[in-house]
Amino acid sequence: MYFVDTIDVAGLGNRSYLVGGESTAVAVDPPRDLDRALAVAARRGVRISHVVETHIHNDYVTGGLELARVAGAAYLVPDGARVSYERVAVHDGDSAVVDEEAGLTLRAMATPGHTPHHTSYVLQEHDTAGAVFTGGSLLIGAVGRTDLVEPRLTERLARAQHASAHRLAAELPDGTTVYPTHGFGSFCASTQAEGSATTIGQEKAGNAALTKDVDTFVAELLAGLDDIPAYYAHMGPANAAGPAPVDLTPPAVADAEEIAARLAAGEWVVDLRNRVAFAEGHVAGSFNFEAEGRLAAYLAWLIPWGKPVTLLAETAEQLAAAQRELARVGIDRPAAAATGEPAAWVRAGESLAAFPRADFSDLADRTEHHATEGIVVLDVRRDSERAGGFVGGSVHLPIHSLYRRLEEVPEGQVWVHCASGMRAAIGASLLAAAGRDVVMVDDSFDVAEKLGLIVRAA
Repeated sequence: MYFVDTIDVAGLGNRSYLVGGESTAVAVDPPRDLDRALAVAARRGVRISHVVETHIHNDYVTGGLELARVAGAAYLVPDGARVSYERVAVHDGDSAVVDEEAGLTLRAMATPGHTPHHTSYVLQEHDTAGAVFTGGSLLIGAVGRTDLVEPRLTERLARAQHASAHRLAAELPDGTTVYPTHGFGSFCASTQAEGSATTIGQEKAGNAALTKDVDTFVAELLAGLDDIPAYYAHMGPANAAGPAPVDLTPPAVADAEEIAARLAAGEWVVDLRNRVAFAEGHVAGSFNFEAEGRLAAYLAWLIPWGKPVTLLAETAEQLAAAQRELARVGIDRPAAAATGEPAAWVRAGESLAAFPRADFSDLADRTEHHATEGIVVLDVRRDSERAGGFVGGSVHLPIHSLYRRLEEVPEGQVWVHCASGMRAAIGASLLAAAGRDVVMVDDSFDVAEKLGLIVRAA
């Protein structure tokens, strides 16, 4: 018998796994905060004998190298990946004993596509495949995107991705459980995967990589690729060089004077509180990236890389969780931080800034009564979302491009919306910090549809 424990990295849309038997286990694609994998191993009472990477990741900093060092484990990395540290180079067909008493082995299967060197790992119990860890290859109802390595390789890798999916389907029993790393909201997925578990048989029935011919599959995959998060450019090199151990000790405490000085110096001050609290009162010039939203993905995407960041949080626990999440994408040490009430974050005699919130019914009322003069509706969703319909007359600037394109927002009171409110809060805070008059539309886009505000592209 074997176990598979999932280590969810929800903010980045990824999963890592610890798989093993009675005494030993393997960690698959661990995130940088390796203490979680160590805790799972301790709870199971097993020793981590191997740490394996399916590929050199583009969307987070790996904890694999450090976990292998701490655990005294063998570090398995696909042979084709160019790295600057000692590791066990894995080739197609290589196998490693996971737990000899339980008859568990891990067999490498070359599955290029997401990257040229991508490798899946088949867990075999007495030579029978029971599970496969597919990284960014075969996902739940999707595959990993193929445009993250080099634009000129995108189509070639898409064809390889199709072939790799077919290889997995041909060589593994239908009942084999599929455990992908990406695909739970990760921008590494070519489309948004659905569900939390799958098998080879289920994917054969519904995954486009397995139900469509290669030309159709490739054409549709390439047409559906969206913008690549800017921070991805820094993840691969960091992982190839060998990430430094993560430091999660609390950052230096900033008082109101220091917060003001850092803002004046052009640094980023990020308020982690929920968007309602931020709208009601915040430090002028600060940006709102909710701790409960996709903090790491969006902050790392928008911030000029290397820019010092000061975090403002309600509690020490919220701050620690945010610091952990940011370390996963290489934002290692906040320049400073403060916790508590926002009134303590401004100097004596200064007031908190604020802006109003609205919903789509407020916008519909203004439209119905012809009271939209001077209003700019700004849609900060991605291009793929916009293609499905948009508020008539709205301006479109995806949130990841807004900071560098603020001057393109027309004059007027800016009503910022997204699909749910989280990105609208980011956008409203960016615009408010630039001195614009903003209204945050804190509502579901489905409501705009029901209210008849949506038009379709011709």
